[in-house]
Order: sequence, then structure tokens, then C-alpha cells
Amino acid sequence: MNGRAWRIADGRAERIDPEAALQDCGGFVWIHLHGEGGEIAGWLRATAGLPDYVIDPLTAVETRPRCDATAKGAFVNLRGLSQDELSAGDPLASVRLYASAGRVHSVTRRHLSALDAVIERVERGDVSDPGDLIVAFAMAITEQLDPLIADLGDTLDDCEEALDTSRVFDLRRTVAQTRARSIGYRRFLMPQRTALEKLASLPGEWLAADDRLHVSAAADRAARMAEEVDSIRERAALVHETLTDLRAEQLDQRSLQIAIVAMVFLPLTFLTGLLGMNVEGIPFAKEPWAFAGVVALCVAMSAAIVGWFARKHWLNR
Repeated sequence: MNGRAWRIADGRAERIDPEAALQDCGGFVWIHLHGEGGEIAGWLRATAGLPDYVIDPLTAVETRPRCDATAKGAFVNLRGLSQDELSAGDPLASVRLYASAGRVHSVTRRHLSALDAVIERVERGDVSDPGDLIVAFAMAITEQLDPLIADLGDTLDDCEEALDTSRVFDLRRTVAQTRARSIGYRRFLMPQRTALEKLASLPGEWLAADDRLHVSAAADRAARMAEEVDSIRERAALVHETLTDLRAEQLDQRSLQIAIVAMVFLPLTFLTGLLGMNVEGIPFAKEPWAFAGVVALCVAMSAAIVGWFARKHWLNR
């Protein structure tokens, strides 16, 4: 388990030991823990003295964005980008925060990319209370996700412009990956918007009025990203259907070409097979022009069949 803590007072941030941060030293204190749930749960219970109803959501293995009010504050779970390699179905790392008047406990199991930006703001003196810290996390997470969602939309735009039967396989792979990523992000962006909206409306003096406005702005941005990934998912489904139709049309064209070739050679095969039988009585078998006559007949039959296909406009399909 890795632990860090900061005490912020009079616009200045001081890094202190997590155990020292548990003492009433004035100002606003942020304690951040990183590691597996069991060791962190033991420290929070034995050293920090937090109740089980707070420890359980802080150390849960499976989490989703949420916001729950407690007697003295609120528990908030947010999801953001991570530098660790995560699965396609769970592409965002979580940060769990328990905020009360003058103090915030936060826990991460995976490295959260937004954490560095939040620490920078804290050490710069831009954070002075629990509301500021939660707003810093929410804004940093949405600022990092926003360009990534925009890139997904741009990728889909490129696929829509490049629709062509010659690139069906490559485009289908790209569209499928884009759709899978959008579904993974949507899984957390929708409840994250709800969690931020609920946080902005929670009662309590620990969350200042300006913080509520900033949280509402972060919720609005999360809502816009959720709507964007919804749009990307639906557009990807339509593009996938279009590519499937193009692939089916391509197969139909190739099947038609094969059928035309087979129709041309089928009567020729029958004629050559008939004349090639090793029996007596084949007409003109002894004539010197017989071979040239059979070849000419085959060419004429082929031309007649091709002409019939052209008249029916099958060759242009």
C-alpha cells in the first residue's frame, strides 16, 4: 500500500505523513491511498478509524460511478483514464472518495491519469476544501476523456468517407473496435453524469456554492460525452450494416461472374464431351476440317451466350 497526504491551510499545501494527517492540525487534509483493498481496508479501520459503511465502498473490487450521502459528508466514485493496461470491457480506472468537512480520503487500485493533474493543483494552492478537490478530479477526468471521445468520432467519420467494397475487411475491423470502445466508455459515463448531478444537489455546508456550480459543469460535460458515445455507437452500427451490405453485394457480383463463366462453358463442355466419345458414327470424324469446325462452333456458341447475357444486362451488374 502506498499512502500520501497533504494539509492545505492559508492557500499553501504541505505534504505530510498519512498518519499525521489524521490528527486535528487545522486546515483541509487530503489522504490518498493506492493499492489492494485488503491492506487499505485494514489501515482505514485500525488507523484511520473509519466505519465499515465507508470502508466497504472505498475498497470494493467492482465499482461503478456513484454518489451517496453519509451522515457527515458523501461518498463519491468516479472513473477516468489509466496508464495501466485495462480490458476493453472495463477501460476506465476508478477513484473512490469519502469527503467530509475539512477532510477527504481517496483510494485507487489502478493508476489514475487524472491524479497527477489533481496533485499539481493541490500543490499549487488551487484546492482549499473537499468540494475543490472533488471538482478537480471531475474536471481533470472529463478533460482527459473529451479528446479521446472526439478521436472516436473522427475515426468513424473517416470510415464513413472511405466506404468502398475494396476496403470492407479493414473498415469492418476499425468500426468494430470503435464501437466496442464507445460501449465501454458509455458504461461508465452515463452513471458518472448521474453521480455528479446528485453530488451537486446534496445538502451540507461542506460543499460550497461555487463548488456545486463547478460540479454541475462537470456533470454537463459528462452528459455531453455520454451523448457523443451514444451517437458513435449508433453510427458505428449503421456503418457496420452498410459494410455488411457492401460485402454481400461484392459476393453477389462474384457469384454472378462465376455463374456467367459456368454458363458459357457448360454447353461447350457438353459438346466436346459428346464429340469425344470413343464410338463409331461421329459425324465428320474423318474430315480434315472437322477440328476447325468444332472450334468455330464453340466460339459461335460462346459469343451467342455472351451476347444473350449482355442483352439481359447481366454483365453490367
